[in-house]
Amino acid sequence: MAQYNEISGVVKRHPDGYGFLIPDNKEHPDVYMPKQEMVGVMSNDYIAARVFPDQGGNKFRGQLRKVIRRAHATIIGRFHDFNGVDGLVLDSNNDWGTNLVVPSRWKNNAKKGDLVIVDVQTYPDQDNPFTGRVVEVLGQSDSALLDTKKMIITHKIPYQFSEETIRESEKLSPNPTERDYRDRKDLRGLSLITIDGKTAKDFDDAIYVETNSQGFRLIVAIADVSHYVRVGSAIDRDAYARGTSTYFPNFVVPMLPEILSNELCSLKPSVPRLCMVAEMQLNFQGDTVKSEFYEAVMESKARVTYGEAQEVIDGNSSEKLLHVKDAILKAADLAKILMARRFKNGSLDLEIPETQVVVNELGETIDIIKSERIFSNRLIEELMLAANVAVAHFIASKETPSLYRIHEQPKPESIDLLNGFLYAFGGRERLTGKALQKRITKALEEFEGRPEEQILHILTLRTMQQARYDKDNFGHFGLGFEEYTHFTSPIRRYPDLIVHRVLKNAIGVPGYEVPAPTNLDAAGTVLSACEQRSVKAERQLISIKKARFMQQFLGQEFEGIISSVTKFGIFVLLRKFDVDGLVKIEDLGNDHFKFDLEHLTLIGKKTGIKFQIGDPLTIQVASTDSDKGQIDFTLPGRAKSVVPKRMEEHGNNQNRHSHPKNTKERKSFKNNRRGIRKTRVSKHSRKG
Repeated sequence: MAQYNEISGVVKRHPDGYGFLIPDNKEHPDVYMPKQEMVGVMSNDYIAARVFPDQGGNKFRGQLRKVIRRAHATIIGRFHDFNGVDGLVLDSNNDWGTNLVVPSRWKNNAKKGDLVIVDVQTYPDQDNPFTGRVVEVLGQSDSALLDTKKMIITHKIPYQFSEETIRESEKLSPNPTERDYRDRKDLRGLSLITIDGKTAKDFDDAIYVETNSQGFRLIVAIADVSHYVRVGSAIDRDAYARGTSTYFPNFVVPMLPEILSNELCSLKPSVPRLCMVAEMQLNFQGDTVKSEFYEAVMESKARVTYGEAQEVIDGNSSEKLLHVKDAILKAADLAKILMARRFKNGSLDLEIPETQVVVNELGETIDIIKSERIFSNRLIEELMLAANVAVAHFIASKETPSLYRIHEQPKPESIDLLNGFLYAFGGRERLTGKALQKRITKALEEFEGRPEEQILHILTLRTMQQARYDKDNFGHFGLGFEEYTHFTSPIRRYPDLIVHRVLKNAIGVPGYEVPAPTNLDAAGTVLSACEQRSVKAERQLISIKKARFMQQFLGQEFEGIISSVTKFGIFVLLRKFDVDGLVKIEDLGNDHFKFDLEHLTLIGKKTGIKFQIGDPLTIQVASTDSDKGQIDFTLPGRAKSVVPKRMEEHGNNQNRHSHPKNTKERKSFKNNRRGIRKTRVSKHSRKG
């Protein structure tokens, strides 16, 4: 049996059922807790677990020993009727693992739809359900979306469909008809499946993988939105004005009406759906040997969540997925080959966990989670990337005007900046000459498994240019592709809808015209701006929710790591929550600090104390501003000379942007620090 250590810490539950344990030992990496180890465990519970090294790499997985301390003694939520007698509070945020039952004797006159406060009576385990007693009825309050509405209005995101669009939507039938199947390839006999997050409703892609004598046959089926949304229609005009769906905690501003996004176009299981298909034959090395594109009709054989797919890959198949187990495993095999090939060819692997804000039905933030990705997430990404590349290559070969997803090479001054970062952290690799992606990858590999790794990934992202849409193909630097487009998400991205229309024209489907180059040029500019509008709104709302969340911790101390150093203070990223805040220079102690621009270090002139990126630091929550989405920290005792623990004796480096004190420029700096995350496949571009 493999050796193990027993450790304790706080666990974060993922909506798909698995979790990550944040150990008390700050030197120990976070631990993946498989779904079967999370039975009865809730987000933020304090647990003990046996921890085993995972096969290969520096990651760990855990086996639950016991729940030491529960995080949830009181629950707030909306009351629902249950079995005609009892009540129910739904696990709407998926952080309990089960719904809470309120027995009739503990309902306290709560009615359906009331917001209630519930004291937990029993916690879920192998023997007991999750039950509670209503202690206060708050009434029929509907204030949960106020912050969201503010962001929608502030950023001028269209959120109401026109009356004409509503009328067009009402005329759509809930399912395709036999007439729609004409001249389409019938794929209903294939075991196509969707793999997505547990909370997803708009399933715009399905996959099928089989092996043959040549290698792998890959079918990527994408919802055929262009069949229903015709150029010039009211639905099309509204979709173009949105440009993309915008995702907020517990709320989505969809690009398309729900009859399309969640029903008619969504590739739900066991119902026929129209699709556009990219079918590829790949060899065993992951090279695409042949590809073809066509209209089809399909029927998903299973709706699989990322957590369920990971369980299958880990060898823990459930009964309900036995019929698609082989398809999942073959897809995993192909994804591993494609990923290895992509990185070998220079694609950057910048893994920056995304922030997941968990809100209750009052709109109050109840947790801030660093959302780590697991292999099943990357599985889908790799197959979608393959489809996007194949479509881009085909369209380019036809010399047909289209929209490409481009990401240009970093500017020389940005490379100089990144070289400074690497040098300050003690890196040996220098970013000069050709094959820049490979050099960056090689430089970052020096820090794999070290505390500086995540910070360097963030710093690398900050030096990159913003990915965008353009009619001219300049390639995608970050992914290392000469030809790349967005094809795989037409339900939530308008550029993909344009590409579908172009592709149909290229393969000879009647009724689809290629937009004029001038129209494509304008579309690239407009849709790139729409994407950034949504990103800014989502990001600002997250900042507001973080500030609201930290209000409850005023005066409390947390462990963190210095993530930015500026001339007026330092930013500290907390370990327990995915939250960062500013320690102003006047709160760093009774000293006059000099800002070292070259090494991005603050140095006390009297004491010689240094504050630099990557240093662990204990902070105290000083103040929050939920209107501006800002959090200020201070050092415990404030006036004490606090020397951060040194991770390295040599100087560190970070962003050379000066960091002014006024709110507007502070906000601009924070946006710049985060703005390049779109070069990585994420929520908006998780499928390319």
